[in-house]
Amino acid sequence: MPSVPLRATDGSSITVSQLGAGRSIVYLYPMTGQPGHDLPTGWDDIPGARGCTPEACSFRDHLQELRDAGAERVFGLSSQTTDYQAEVAERLHLPFPLLSDPDFALGDALRLPTFSAEGHQRLYSRLTLVIRDGKVKHAFYPVFPPNTHAEQVVSWLRDNTAVGNGAWPRLK
Repeated sequence: MPSVPLRATDGSSITVSQLGAGRSIVYLYPMTGQPGHDLPTGWDDIPGARGCTPEACSFRDHLQELRDAGAERVFGLSSQTTDYQAEVAERLHLPFPLLSDPDFALGDALRLPTFSAEGHQRLYSRLTLVIRDGKVKHAFYPVFPPNTHAEQVVSWLRDNTAVGNGAWPRLK
């Protein structure tokens, strides 16, 4: 992972190359909507665009299962500003921070997929990284359907718990 510091909704700065021991889950998403604000025209017609809020809620609802399966940390990440995402984290009662990468520093360093939509020159494509010891051990891409993706990650974590196969044992 590149040494890229990102602002988090909990007020901290997270450097993705220094996430610590154990597995970290970083799920990337294009953008969340806000009540009373329209999504870009044609949003529902863009493959993989719709579903950011249900995906975030799925990670929220399955957080304990993710931890039990070996995820030490969970983060959501988009190119939206930290202030924008703080509203989302509060409204959705997310028990983990959302990270902001409005300059696509992480995306450019890792050559992550992006797309454009009306009013947005560039947005992250939906994908999830499993990171251990500063290295990407697994990537989920494409992600579909987003509302059950956290369950897919739980299954992968459970199936990949032995040392040597890209996973890290969960210490109780």
